[in-house]
Amino acid sequence: MLDEEEIDRSPMERVRQPKTVKKLIPVIRDDDTKKVLATCRGKAFLQLRDEAIIRLYYNTGARLSEVGNLTLEDIDLVTDSVHYHGKGSRDRRVRFGPKTARAVSRYLRARAKHKGAELPDLWLADPGGRHLAPNGIKIMIKRRGLSAGVKGVHAHRWRHNFAHEWKRANGDSGDLMLLMGWISEDMPRHYGASAAAERAQETHQRMAIGENV
Repeated sequence: MLDEEEIDRSPMERVRQPKTVKKLIPVIRDDDTKKVLATCRGKAFLQLRDEAIIRLYYNTGARLSEVGNLTLEDIDLVTDSVHYHGKGSRDRRVRFGPKTARAVSRYLRARAKHKGAELPDLWLADPGGRHLAPNGIKIMIKRRGLSAGVKGVHAHRWRHNFAHEWKRANGDSGDLMLLMGWISEDMPRHYGASAAAERAQETHQRMAIGENV
């Protein structure tokens, strides 16, 4: 009505906006990630598959659905990179490290011998050779976390961890936006809040150690 000039002043003009509680984003530490990965040790199909999935989340900071909906064509072991199909048809290619490349390569060799190898989907369920959907990955990660004795494990915590470590290393926010598939500049600040808090705490501790009184 204000835009259409039916009224001169908005009745909400003096109404205060509700305050939202801003919580620090919980990250998953490397020690806990190692515990979860330890449950995947072995040469069985599920062990190889789950390690490859977890390492992709940890090493690339992708969303649950982005890793869960990968196809064989999205993986490039020549350049050690993955093609993610992000929100709003915003695709991006992200590089991954040698440990992730090794885990993915080992899984692909096992997958080639597995029932369902002809499917275009990257992740296969066992048994049956069906496609492993993102919800199945979500359940798998929770189960691996419980087996490792680590509470609250889910894919998004590795996404938080990726952004956290990037900001702790003073990485460029624009580069982080490209890697994470963000378009809002608020996202690096939101995800980097825990890194800023941690740096502040470390500075405070150093000052406390050097106090003269």
